[in-house]
Amino acid sequence: MKQKEYRKLTEDIFRLIEEGIHVIDANEITLIYNDSMSHQEKLDRRDVLGKPFREVFSSIDEEQSTMLAALHRGKATINKPQRYVNKDGKEVATINSTYPIMAEGKVIAAVEITKNITDIQLMSETIMKLQPEPEALEGREEKKIRRYHFENLIGRNPEFRRVIGLAKKAAENDHAVLISGETGTGKELVAQSIHFGSPRKNQPFLAQNCAALPETLLEGLLFGTARGGFTGALDRAGLFEQANGGTLLLDELSAMPYALQGKLLRVLQEDYIRRVGGSADIPVDVRIIATINEPAEELIAAGKLRKDLYYRLNILPIEMPPLRERRDDILLLAECFLNKHCRREGKGLEGFSEEARQKLLEYDYPGNIRELENIIMSAVSLSDRERILGVEHLLLPHKEKAAFGDYEKVLEMGLDAYLSQVENRLLLSAMQDCQGNISRAAARLGIKRQSLQYKLRQLAEEEPQGQK
Repeated sequence: MKQKEYRKLTEDIFRLIEEGIHVIDANEITLIYNDSMSHQEKLDRRDVLGKPFREVFSSIDEEQSTMLAALHRGKATINKPQRYVNKDGKEVATINSTYPIMAEGKVIAAVEITKNITDIQLMSETIMKLQPEPEALEGREEKKIRRYHFENLIGRNPEFRRVIGLAKKAAENDHAVLISGETGTGKELVAQSIHFGSPRKNQPFLAQNCAALPETLLEGLLFGTARGGFTGALDRAGLFEQANGGTLLLDELSAMPYALQGKLLRVLQEDYIRRVGGSADIPVDVRIIATINEPAEELIAAGKLRKDLYYRLNILPIEMPPLRERRDDILLLAECFLNKHCRREGKGLEGFSEEARQKLLEYDYPGNIRELENIIMSAVSLSDRERILGVEHLLLPHKEKAAFGDYEKVLEMGLDAYLSQVENRLLLSAMQDCQGNISRAAARLGIKRQSLQYKLRQLAEEEPQGQK
């Protein structure tokens, strides 16, 4: 490859990168200034490329410049928060890393990589400002969260009753708890039952979904912020302080960033927190209940769950069985949901037809109890003046059946194309039934996880692309 082509290739690659890239040579001349950096600083690339660094960025104090420190002193600066006002007068928040580039023992260039976190920071500060202080939460628990107790958990299935027995044991002590199980199996209801069945029942019960927020926001929400920790930061209590004396439920724990899981482990071990940007250790007395919706071993192997945190939480394992393994509870739960939604809608339905009962028993419920309730809720809404819900009211998903005996279709498409179509339908059905969980879908299909990932990539590439 010629030098000119190599340079063009390099420039195009840097142009596609989301992070801002700025490179200056030993003479402080800008060699690379990509589109992301141009967008952040609102400077035209033509006004920066090939120009002396100090001429373009004359407002930056030379002693404070990380670029010049890297170039002249070989000093790297990693993950440094920065706020500045760009050319359009907009305040921008970034995380910057600057490195010297060495060759034959000499610094020949310096590169700065920046990640724009303005929107995340703004959202974080906005939520923290709206976050009430602990005393403001007193007396509001009844309005925020419906209290569930063990008597609200319905089921006769022996495995379900065994798991509830373990949960009742957990309510008697003060240890951290890890509840595992597929989405919709009732993990949060069990968590609430543990709290409201424990000596902490009159103290706060707060819940946070770890998948709902980016890392910077989640850390501030959990641990709070200290005034002066970063520009605009106020003294705000996080969820740990607000839940002091009570219980904090961390839903979908494996979605919490790995580094933040380490900080959570330290809280569990030391019983104190430190606000973001603060230096004071604040004692807290909070019971942690966490949930995961995939097997812990898979999450650990995938680097989504810290092994040491898992062992610290998994003192009394509580694994919620999926509804397809509780078929003896399906009709019992369906009757309860029927009564609940009939009361809400003012309808007088008395039960299900025999055909409807059979249909309910045959379905696998990939969405578990939550899906069953949604099915009954929609059935009640669809009913008119009937006294009994029939199969026509049940909006159960129709599973496509592979027509292996469709000889005419084979002749029309060719065997390879036909088998490929059947395979694709099976892949998509398995992924839908397993709610996008590749590991479970692969297990259901009897193939390796890597094989399923490869087939799904091939399928995605085969999809027709839209045109602008």
